[in-house]
Amino acid sequence: MPIANENKITAAFVQQFHDSYEIACQQNVSRLLGTVTNRGRIQGEAFTINDMGQVEMKPSGARFGDTPWTIPDAGVRSVTMNDFDLFLPIEKRDEPKLKAHPDDKYMKLLHNAHNRKVDDVIYQALIGSIARKTVNDAGTASTTNVVLPTSQIIAPTLGTLKQQIIKAKSLFRKNECDEQNGEELFQIYTADMMSEFLNDPTLTNADFMKIQMLQDGAVGTKWLGVTWVAYEKVANGATADSKRAPMYCKSAVHYGDANITDFGISVRPDKKNIKQVGGVHSMAAGRANEIKVVAIDYIPK
Repeated sequence: MPIANENKITAAFVQQFHDSYEIACQQNVSRLLGTVTNRGRIQGEAFTINDMGQVEMKPSGARFGDTPWTIPDAGVRSVTMNDFDLFLPIEKRDEPKLKAHPDDKYMKLLHNAHNRKVDDVIYQALIGSIARKTVNDAGTASTTNVVLPTSQIIAPTLGTLKQQIIKAKSLFRKNECDEQNGEELFQIYTADMMSEFLNDPTLTNADFMKIQMLQDGAVGTKWLGVTWVAYEKVANGATADSKRAPMYCKSAVHYGDANITDFGISVRPDKKNIKQVGGVHSMAAGRANEIKVVAIDYIPK
């Protein structure tokens, strides 16, 4: 005698699929998400990042004199959420498999696509522009798009890739944004960069072992005091033949996301009741401070 709902995806299973997806997203984050400041779930169409410049102490001056004020440079950065969706039709023969295994290939496809998009959004925030609102002494507000300054971009003309990496690290020390100030540094690297390091005859044995660990995909590998993160979809640098790989602090970028519709299973009456998996996610990232990002424009060999 057939069992009721034996080959049907029930409402309980739909919820199970969604819950399993959410747990997978929490446990298996994207490559870059763990390297930035995660603001979690965002309510609304945007979120803000407050920034404030450094201030320095001054001599006190005359006794009983006026109190001099130091007003720090301050601004509010606005990050607009963007929506991304993905829907996959379910092959009829896969329905029983999905019922038995909520971590089936469909969920893996959704999860992997979500993580890749998170990485893309974070990378663009590292190297792109961001809207910043300031108010002058007269109370007038103005908004400008802030780009990464040329002082934070290392051109290929500096020398070898290794020399560029060392120069980048020195900029963080100069800007008081390195490990000595409690910051955690990360470097995006590609297969081209790894290949150049492996072929560098000047690397010491200890350094070479670190590069080999990068080649093996070791998670959390550090070299020069920086954690290296693999990411291949880097953009062009200032010149068409160069690629841009940023080094950055964890506090340099803020990320937030939200569910527009749950990633789950639904029935499409307009498609002869075929089932589909998918949903809509809203996510965004924004740079919090320019001196906490150094873009390395290297030429792939």
